[in-house]
Amino acid sequence: MDAVRLIVTSGRALAAGGEVPDVLTEVWQVQALAQAIGSRLAVHGPPELRGEAIGLTELAGRGCGVLHTPDLGPGELRAAQLTELGDARQTLMRLGTLLGETGIALVGIACAADDEATYWSCVEAIDAADESRDRVLEMLRKLTDRDAGLPAREAG
Repeated sequence: MDAVRLIVTSGRALAAGGEVPDVLTEVWQVQALAQAIGSRLAVHGPPELRGEAIGLTELAGRGCGVLHTPDLGPGELRAAQLTELGDARQTLMRLGTLLGETGIALVGIACAADDEATYWSCVEAIDAADESRDRVLEMLRKLTDRDAGLPAREAG
């Protein structure tokens, strides 16, 4: 399945909400998908995105690592369904939006958390989602610079 379809599916599942464990499962799915997209961009994407794509892969992996790994049945891991990236710009724009929505969902859970473990897991996952989104935005900037014929800038 192409990246945009998986992102849209993940966005719908996240927006559907539900109980805290269900939302955390969807957050984990988003981070796993971001990790898969980053990995795919690092290998098959435009060369100027490779460094940021590797960073996205690492950050999204950290986002998965701070959350409880959900018990998913066969075929339920969306990231494993990724077969093609499609247009890198469109994929990144949608992924950036989804990571922002993920952060918002995590803030809601953290604010209502009854225990410190859930609260701190959410805080760490918020940080990972935010940093992942920053990587996505940097890749979009690099694509814009490339398309405008501007020389590459160092991220700062």
